[in-house]
Amino acid sequence: MLTLGVDIGTYESKGVLVDASGRIVAQAARAHEMIVPRPGWAEHRALEDWWGDLCFITKALLAEAKVPPEEIKAVACSAIGPCMLPVDSDGAPLMNAVLYGVDTRASAEIAALNATMGEAAILEICGNALTSQAVGPKILWLRNNRPKIWEKTARIDTSTSFLTHRLTGEHVIDHYTAANFAPLYDIAAQDWRDLDLCPRHMLPRLMWSNEIAGRVTPEAAAETGLAPGTPVLVGTIDAAAEAVSVGVGAGEMMMMYGSTIFMIEVTEKRLTDPRLWHAPWLYPGTHAVMAGLATSGTLTHWFRDQFARDLGAEAFATLTAEAEASPKGASGLICLPYFSGERTPIHDPNARGVFFGLDLTHTRGDLYRAVIEGIAAGTAHVIETCAEAGATPAKVRAVGGGTKNRPWLQATSDFTGLPQEIARITTGASYGDAFLAAVAVGIAHPQDIHRWNPVEARVTPENVPAYARHYAVFKELYRRTKDLMA
Repeated sequence: MLTLGVDIGTYESKGVLVDASGRIVAQAARAHEMIVPRPGWAEHRALEDWWGDLCFITKALLAEAKVPPEEIKAVACSAIGPCMLPVDSDGAPLMNAVLYGVDTRASAEIAALNATMGEAAILEICGNALTSQAVGPKILWLRNNRPKIWEKTARIDTSTSFLTHRLTGEHVIDHYTAANFAPLYDIAAQDWRDLDLCPRHMLPRLMWSNEIAGRVTPEAAAETGLAPGTPVLVGTIDAAAEAVSVGVGAGEMMMMYGSTIFMIEVTEKRLTDPRLWHAPWLYPGTHAVMAGLATSGTLTHWFRDQFARDLGAEAFATLTAEAEASPKGASGLICLPYFSGERTPIHDPNARGVFFGLDLTHTRGDLYRAVIEGIAAGTAHVIETCAEAGATPAKVRAVGGGTKNRPWLQATSDFTGLPQEIARITTGASYGDAFLAAVAVGIAHPQDIHRWNPVEARVTPENVPAYARHYAVFKELYRRTKDLMA
């Protein structure tokens, strides 16, 4: 018995086939681009980048595993989110999808909604302040700036609801993702609000992430290679599936090292803080507090492309070795990693990247170490905010491609003072999807994830005096330059 998980990421999609013991039978991946048509915008092509990747991956997995599609007992998808995609009555995209918090185009709409609805009222009803992560302001941006598209819009999709609809014909969304649609989601009622901004009939039907949304249609089977009638789960945002993949429980935090740093702490009660995000967790009666930086892996990729493009496939290995040769503290160099603005905890789309303290002795290795340490300092700022909100994590589990970057991983523990656990399988969200699918059809029990994916390594924080000094300067540097950035 096999289950299939597919995750659509910012720059790459991945998929796995997993058997009943948690063993990965086949893996596949496909790269795509994030479209940046102007500063502060971030887009994907839903048909090519989301559905096209899913079809490619499912066929590749079946070919690699050499199994008939009938052996796949359930499918689950996760994807970047929350996104805003207008579709027509047939479910066809009307424009490129507007991505999650890295897209900051709706700043004026955030201000307008706060002015008309009240910031305090939005926070109380929705559990979240309006930030670049919220879908509601992006819907208002669509109405204000693309009126002809809005006239044709029958529904608003996010990435997972689009994929699930293509697979099953059902228009659904999980509560965890829906909570990011502020001001359209009522956190206490766990239901849509019927606002003029976007009538509820245009929004997907609400379900829980571990529920079966529908079954693969004959049309979807022809495109994906899956068997008609295969159960398909509702799915969720990629970061939540990452947390599932490493078995995060109540009081524990998942730290995802990817294109962005994203953190999820599962909590037993609702926590409301405008600097953080809140959502119901994947199952009824559970909660989560979330945070995310705007640029992390994307910043390391930018640095590689600008300063090590001649090194080809060896670029990251060379940069990592040079960073390890640089002393902790990067020879006095500090980086503000706000190259795409910043999300939590400052929520400032006008924030910009800074290298501070440069002199003629600094090397490329110093600069790259400063980038890594800047991301780690930004992460520490989030952990400090979580503590102030009453959500200090009892345990941190690290996941994602960035966990292979040892200086980055160590700097994060050193700045935050938190040890980190790394599970044996770091495939991430697609593995979590496959596990959710296994639980949904009775192949696995929720606690089996610790057997499927046990802890294999730990990172212990070290006391680095330079980091204490750097962290204080890091926060003060933003405060003193904030107005200049704007």
